[in-house]
Amino acid sequence: MEEKNHKAEHRLQLLRREQGSFTGVRDVNSFDEKEISLVTEEGILTVHGEGLHVTRLDLEKQEVDIQGRVDSLVYSQGIAKSKGGEGMLKRLFQ
Repeated sequence: MEEKNHKAEHRLQLLRREQGSFTGVRDVNSFDEKEISLVTEEGILTVHGEGLHVTRLDLEKQEVDIQGRVDSLVYSQGIAKSKGGEGMLKRLFQ
């Protein structure tokens, strides 16, 4: 079987800093009311804010919707992207 080397398109849409839609999401690292951490095709995306909630998650389609007040969006080149989405604790204790 041929391996796919194609990256899904990563897109984000934010409406009035209260509703967000993200595509190209490989996994959700963590989430609570102040922070959501997503593994995307372009690195780790951390959403900071207040009253944050994941309202829809479809990892098969690589889509996530959120609600709440968004204060910042920060990308970082995390190890999780280069290691195929493994969690940080798993890598530390190998």
